[in-house]
Amino acid sequence: EIHDGRKRVDITYVNEGRVGFFHWLSLHYPSALIFVECKNYGREIGNPELDQLAGRFSPSRGQVGILVCRSVEDEAALQSLCVDTAHDHRGFIVTLTDADVIALIDEVRGEGDRNHEFPTLRAKFTRLIT
Repeated sequence: EIHDGRKRVDITYVNEGRVGFFHWLSLHYPSALIFVECKNYGREIGNPELDQLAGRFSPSRGQVGILVCRSVEDEAALQSLCVDTAHDHRGFIVTLTDADVIALIDEVRGEGDRNHEFPTLRAKFTRLIT
């Protein structure tokens, strides 16, 4: 809960990264907390869902979130919305589908990503800032 329970976040992680992607993130972007919103929709994710997550950001809590959904039909359109949010200084939202979550698991399990680089997350974040 935030704002005395008037708003809720599905999952909140404290960013305590000492190496890898989350450490790098903490050095360059407000990311004390990482907010995660999970959408189990049968429809496309759009502005309302991004605005909901961006509404949880603040300078003290952090400006980084992850929106997890089952799938995306038009990934380019969703990416453009996320880039717009970043360019408008409303925060950085990385979207992950089921396939992306499986890729993250494979990165850690198969590659032995002990340095916590998370190439999938880094690539998605890089698209927001370039």
